[in-house]
Amino acid sequence: MRTEDAIIRPLLRIRDVAARGTLYGLAAVPVLGVASLFVGDHHDRMTFLAVAGGFAAAMAVVGILIGLFFWWACGGDIRRCRDWRTVRGQAGPVTVAAPVLLRIGVLALVLFPGAFGLHHLMDGAGYDSWLYGD
Repeated sequence: MRTEDAIIRPLLRIRDVAARGTLYGLAAVPVLGVASLFVGDHHDRMTFLAVAGGFAAAMAVVGILIGLFFWWACGGDIRRCRDWRTVRGQAGPVTVAAPVLLRIGVLALVLFPGAFGLHHLMDGAGYDSWLYGD
């Protein structure tokens, strides 16, 4: 349903945005696992997963904090990406950025333990360099 200013109703709620970010994060963990299979060396694969986990942790903190701050600053006027055409003024893009940053932050918050879990799984799998002649 659209209002007179073409904004799609009902407006976004924090719990809906966080739930969708959680689903995206759960879908990203297997993608990260498959991507790690394309890294050849065992040590490089563990480094890749550790760096991905660290980056996800930093992105979670930044995305959630800035997203919640923007959400608070907008005062309830939160818009979807589809509502980009209805943005007016200099502060208008913040109304679209708030849910995007919050969703990315929650996605990264779910990806963070997934990446470190995969790193721990790789570490537990063991790699004996004397066995492979390294």
